[in-house]
Amino acid sequence: MTAPTPHVEELRLRRELAAVYRLVAHFRMTDLIFTHISVRLPGPEHHFLINPYGLLFEEITASNLVRIDLTGNPVGETPHPVNPAGFVIHSAIHSARPDAHCVLHTHTRAGCAVAAQEEGLLPLNQISMEFYGRLGYHAYEGVALNLAEQRRLVSDLGDHPAMILRNHGLLTVGETPARAFLRMYYLDKACEIQTTAAAGGAKLVLPDPEVRELTARQLAGEDHGSDLQDDKAYDLAWSALLRLVERIAPDYKD
Repeated sequence: MTAPTPHVEELRLRRELAAVYRLVAHFRMTDLIFTHISVRLPGPEHHFLINPYGLLFEEITASNLVRIDLTGNPVGETPHPVNPAGFVIHSAIHSARPDAHCVLHTHTRAGCAVAAQEEGLLPLNQISMEFYGRLGYHAYEGVALNLAEQRRLVSDLGDHPAMILRNHGLLTVGETPARAFLRMYYLDKACEIQTTAAAGGAKLVLPDPEVRELTARQLAGEDHGSDLQDDKAYDLAWSALLRLVERIAPDYKD
């Protein structure tokens, strides 16, 4: 099979990333023009796509995503600037994690609430347990404008698929924009569950550690001891989400 040309592959990634931006807007995980979702482009140049600084996520299209290099400079002509804080966080992770093709960062209410809780994310629910033992934590150092923070960001993320930025928000990575989005959707949902459960005032019930780890392996597709397997869940969910984007924001491909 012939490999896709760089132009065709870039267009595919632009459309997938634009779809993720529209989904983040649809599910109310935005912070006006702030926070970012980036994707690495194929090739030796180490370029990646990120949102134009100043546009709402519901305005993002495949064509207005900005291509930048690892120093934060736009590649090619663009009328749009790039948020420097986005460059600090995203370029650090893209540089250090070859598998982190997409990096997604949010400031949702529930995510920021849990990021301010000393115990972090608790294994309260099946959704929460996807991240059991698979979640990094990074201490708050101020607005991410200092390059020296990059090393600590990378170290705190380690090889995890997600991280809580203390007093700041949430971050997920993925081998595709689709996978990074689905992780963020469920990480944010887990934070919503936790804040709702804590607001009830009753004592919280936590499953045994063995059950937490089993559930995490099952949801990651790493458990081979269960009687049944579900290896189609993420692909089916992403297909359904693309159908949603086509209905609510068909211009994302433009």
